Amino acid sequence: LRGKILNVERARLDKALGNAEVQSMITAFGTGIGEDFDLSKLRYHKIVLMADADVDGQHITTLLMTLLFRYMRPLIENGYVYLAQPPLYRIKWSNAPHDYVFSDKQRDAKLLSGQAAGRRIPKDNGIQRYKGLGEMDYTELWDTTMDPDHRTLLQVTMDDALAADQTFSTLMGEDVESRRNFIQQNAKDVRFLDI
Repeated sequence: LRGKILNVERARLDKALGNAEVQSMITAFGTGIGEDFDLSKLRYHKIVLMADADVDGQHITTLLMTLLFRYMRPLIENGYVYLAQPPLYRIKWSNAPHDYVFSDKQRDAKLLSGQAAGRRIPKDNGIQRYKGLGEMDYTELWDTTMDPDHRTLLQVTMDDALAADQTFSTLMGEDVESRRNFIQQNAKDVRFLDI
């Protein structure tokens, strides 16, 4: 898929079914959707959601999880849904293999430990922040996010999904006042906003 799918929390099911991106997923999975969902027709037993490591990517993941939770819940209940964890930064050492890290905190810690171990960063392009998956070349994408021997996948569980249910409804639903209250109450927890 490219870009953001329809917010199915706000859309009627018939409108969701008319959305090209949603229809592509339903077709690819082979299961149908909603009351017509049939897990026995599932074509894949590992569905990996992969999006950019930034705020837009997290929004896309939230939209996809909303679709799966609301209309294809058995995929989550049976453990078929995973979230890929692409790196946010590459640290290019001039005298050692480069490192990939997944947050600002990890970047800072890796820089400290690497420099303490005698590693050096080149003057130009020593730290690369990935703006998206499309910025990686195919070997970087394979090495960091797709290679089964090296990638990090998080399995989505129903405990995760049930805990997120209220948050999905609040953030993706029609109730603007609830969304505003949630944002105001949780804004203090935002340390880095990637806009």
